[in-house]
Amino acid sequence: MNMNDIIQTIAIYAIPVIFAITLHEAAHGYSAKLLGDDTAYQLGRVTLNPIKHIDPVGTLLIPTALYLATAGSFLFGYAKPVPVRFGNLNHPKRDMIWVALAGPGSNFFQAVLWGIAYILLLGNSVQERFFIEMCQAGILVNVVMFAFNLFPLPPLDGGRIMTGLLPWKWAVPFSRIEPYGFFVVLALVISGLISQYWMFPLMGASYWLIDIILVPLRMIFY
Repeated sequence: MNMNDIIQTIAIYAIPVIFAITLHEAAHGYSAKLLGDDTAYQLGRVTLNPIKHIDPVGTLLIPTALYLATAGSFLFGYAKPVPVRFGNLNHPKRDMIWVALAGPGSNFFQAVLWGIAYILLLGNSVQERFFIEMCQAGILVNVVMFAFNLFPLPPLDGGRIMTGLLPWKWAVPFSRIEPYGFFVVLALVISGLISQYWMFPLMGASYWLIDIILVPLRMIFY
């Protein structure tokens, strides 16, 4: 991949990625505030300002370095986590599920919105490649974030959901995985196991559901 292709790809993906990360983290903070914990709100994290959610290393340095080093074949990164004091929630064990779901839920919603934009562009005979590919990138980025964050291992959102669903006698020891969970997840990503057995099946199901949701709009414009 030459430098022109790299610059073009970054330009296409920049806006979808910024929105995907920003709304994901803001959704966690907003849902926590609604359910009794305003920690993130007090710290200014319930905001659409992407600077508040970007981690210089995890959001910028690591993904860029991996993208350049692998010619775009491997990416991994993370945003600055939104602080949530689960003990402040109205019903901590139950509400942590909803707070965790809010992030991936916002990504699925965004994927649908990018799909709507894609259909509207094609339906109105807009052939500008940049905008078409940006919509496709928006769908892909958000489906990837949706599927990846639902992986049931702390500190990912899926791990918090699993902790909330498990009985207390299992939830407590399971939650203790969190300090090591990042390294386990990274190893699974590098090995390809998480892609083969989790990401691809869940992404396929997500695309199928998005297609179903968008059927009425496609019937109007196609």
